[in-house]
Amino acid sequence: MTIYGYARVSTKDQTLASQDAQLRAAGCAKVFAEKVSGAKTDRPELAKAIKTLGQGDVLIVTRLDRLARSTRDLLNILAEVGKAGAGFKSLADAWADTTTAHGRLMVTVLGGLAEFERELILARTSDGRTRAKARGVKFGRKPVLDAHQRQEALQRLSNGEAQADVARSYAVSQATISRLQPSPFADADVSAASDEYATI
Repeated sequence: MTIYGYARVSTKDQTLASQDAQLRAAGCAKVFAEKVSGAKTDRPELAKAIKTLGQGDVLIVTRLDRLARSTRDLLNILAEVGKAGAGFKSLADAWADTTTAHGRLMVTVLGGLAEFERELILARTSDGRTRAKARGVKFGRKPVLDAHQRQEALQRLSNGEAQADVARSYAVSQATISRLQPSPFADADVSAASDEYATI
């Protein structure tokens, strides 16, 4: 079993000395340290620390906020640590210790609360969208061309004007103009499907 430490500060002006000293005192054979915001998901030294972990190893931090900035972030990291067969401890947060049954229970409860919170947020979001739709609110990206412009573009296309020329006049891509026209295979597909069912 090897004990590893992870230390982090947010800015280059801050020092890692205090965290390094605490982690070394806790028995860490190696400390992975970096100066990067905890809000960033791309933390090279943390990734390196997790990759180094093996069965029975332990990863230690001085405080939970050195490792994660949210409950979801914490649970994701602990899941990665668990996949490696390793444990986790926070020196300042005694309950955050997956090397003990009590600590594993606390993390499980925390995961359940996070899941419950996420479901509540999804439910509220869904209700909000439903009410907004009932009020006539339109979701999705606003059309590049308004109804009049679309009708006008279709008329020009039917008069034989090239898609590229029509697109240039509205300052849009040719693909935008192309999507205004129904697929030439649509009617054929419907007809073919009707013939197929007719022979059954």
